[in-house]
Amino acid sequence: MAVNNFHLNDFMAGWIGGASSVVVGHPLDTVKTRLQAGKGYQNMTHCMLSIYRKETVAGFFKGMSFPVATIAAYNSLVFGFFSNAQRFISKYRYGDGRHACSKLDLTVASMLTGLVSVGVGAPVDLVKIRLQMQTQTPLLTENFQLAGGVSGESNMVMRVAHSSSQTLYRGPVHCISSILQAEGLQGLYRGGGAMVLRDVPGYVLYFLPYTVFCDLLRPDAASNPHPCAIWLAGGLAGSISWVTATPSDVVKSRMQADAGPHRKYRSVANCILHSYKTEGVQVFFRGASVNAIRGFPMSATMFLAYELSLQFLGSF
Repeated sequence: MAVNNFHLNDFMAGWIGGASSVVVGHPLDTVKTRLQAGKGYQNMTHCMLSIYRKETVAGFFKGMSFPVATIAAYNSLVFGFFSNAQRFISKYRYGDGRHACSKLDLTVASMLTGLVSVGVGAPVDLVKIRLQMQTQTPLLTENFQLAGGVSGESNMVMRVAHSSSQTLYRGPVHCISSILQAEGLQGLYRGGGAMVLRDVPGYVLYFLPYTVFCDLLRPDAASNPHPCAIWLAGGLAGSISWVTATPSDVVKSRMQADAGPHRKYRSVANCILHSYKTEGVQVFFRGASVNAIRGFPMSATMFLAYELSLQFLGSF
């Protein structure tokens, strides 16, 4: 492939869009994680009230520093790879990297993006979820007891969980260090298989609807979509993608929140079967409403910031 088909602006614009989307979406992301992997929450409203009463507003921003620092880089990879993949596919199929991609081309580029994104996204999600779940004392002790922890070890966990700080990790760096020491590098990729199941189809249902909605909302084929159209198309695409990805997202969240020396879940299949047997099929749709609500403003902000940044960078 020709080198001039590779554009760095897409990576830079993706970084800006990613940082913007984290600020908008993180509070509801915390609610989503607690609903999917925590215990004792009846619904989204009850979860939000519980977090606020026990942890105040700061509870909604648990683990945010790490996503702000890393999701920007993650989205830089996602949008940069996706846009350049489209150009490479067009160059290969049509001889011109600027040729418009077909729906099949977009599907292939989206699937490849989802696969590549797991390499960076799995550790980022793992650390974020571990930090978000720190105050979930009942979950940590229940995981230990269900896994058959011995009395002395269980008492130790209870003492740690009920300490004044009620935290296992002092921050993102300490979290990563603890995971590496206890589980090695593979520990950072726990839940990676579930993330592949989520992101490969998830990105197809992210980029494809966005492109379709943008085409429908633009005044004519030759003009660029209006910022309002970009915002609406991005929001709708985000809601569609996140709602359909909820079942695999539940499995991923549960596996990544499954901390401690003894695991409840041995594999993705084991997590699915265990969750189904103990809580029924409805467990796989926990957080769907949060995903639908959260997906709109987060993705709308992501796409709008990305497109506007791309236009700005292209003006130089």
